[in-house]
Amino acid sequence: MKSGFFKSEVKEFPEPSIRRLPIYRHYLKQVKKQGTEFTSATQIAHNLDLLPVQVRKDLKITGIEGKPKIGYEVSPLLLAIEKFLGWNEMSQAVLAGVGHLGSAILGYHGFKEYGLNISAAFDNDFSKIGKLIRATPVFSTDSLEKYIREHKIEIGIVTVPAQSAQNIADIMVDAGIKAVWNFAPEKITSSNENVIIQHENLASSFAALSKKINENKKDKA
Repeated sequence: MKSGFFKSEVKEFPEPSIRRLPIYRHYLKQVKKQGTEFTSATQIAHNLDLLPVQVRKDLKITGIEGKPKIGYEVSPLLLAIEKFLGWNEMSQAVLAGVGHLGSAILGYHGFKEYGLNISAAFDNDFSKIGKLIRATPVFSTDSLEKYIREHKIEIGIVTVPAQSAQNIADIMVDAGIKAVWNFAPEKITSSNENVIIQHENLASSFAALSKKINENKKDKA
């Protein structure tokens, strides 16, 4: 099983650097709108509260390096980041589990900007099947495997209850899914080493946030 969730071979690159690339992309899009043609690692670092050496290291994985006294040309750098992440091409995805979290994910329109299109959702709730939820058609989970095969879906998003997560992931993988984005509070696995599995544990993220809050309280006490 591999972890990570990018079209590039993530095992060759530091994941923290990859996770910062969308931040650089957002910044570059902003300065480009302002008419800026060139920027430097120092400028980027100052505006994003990072170290210049870290910015250079992160951006180097895209294949572009800044030039002395000139820095980076904004447009080519922006394109390089998008190509590295695979966001210059649209990836098709399906979502299984149209509960509160699943519905919220369907409602986030920013995914298309990042090259991700959720074309369909699946659920066992008959009150949702056959309807549009956040403009996405909902089908019976029984048709999940067939839909993936017929539409050559690459990415499966899992937002079902924990007890159903592994079964849904197995169906997706057997149907040809290349990557599973798991939001269920249950770790899933795959016997197919070529399938990428990315776990998003909201409780773990909140635990880290909560710990930082408590540490800040101790420092101020």
